[in-house]
This record gives sequence, C-alpha cells and structure tokens, in this order.
Amino acid sequence: MVVGVLTLDLFFPHARSLKDKRRVLHGFKDRVRRYNVALAETGFQDKWQRSRLGVVTLNSQQAVVEEVLARVLADAHGLPEAEVSGEEIRFV
Repeated sequence: MVVGVLTLDLFFPHARSLKDKRRVLHGFKDRVRRYNVALAETGFQDKWQRSRLGVVTLNSQQAVVEEVLARVLADAHGLPEAEVSGEEIRFV
C-alpha cells in the first residue's frame, strides 16, 4: 500500500477576512472530493491570507497515487482567488 501526502501552502491576496479565505477553501475542498482524498487545513487557521492544507490518498499502486495528487495540485494552481506559495509531495 502506498500513501501519498501533499502539503500545500496557499496565499489569498484578495482576502479581507477569515470568511473570505474559508469561502475559497470550502469551494476547493468540494472540488477535490471527487478524487477521493482526505483534506484538512493543518496550519495558519487564524491567518486570513494564508493556509496550509494536507491532502492524503492511498492506493496499491504508486502511479495512481501520483496521478491523484497531481490532479489536486493542478486544481490548486487553477484557483483564481489563491496562489500556491509552497508544495511538497511525500510517499509513505
């Protein structure tokens, strides 16, 4: 079994409140659920222009895990309201 962990650091340049940030994150979480991943905000919960997300998926084949995490990462890069300021993929 291969477990893949994607850590994303996001920056929200136009957010003026936590409510703005959470609105964007909620939409992103809804979009990536179709990939059957677990996602949680793991850092900067009290900062309204930053967020750290942890995304996890697992499969018996590493290629499938890599493909799923690449799709999530592509969706993150496609967010018009946020910029990806950091990313890291690890396999366990």
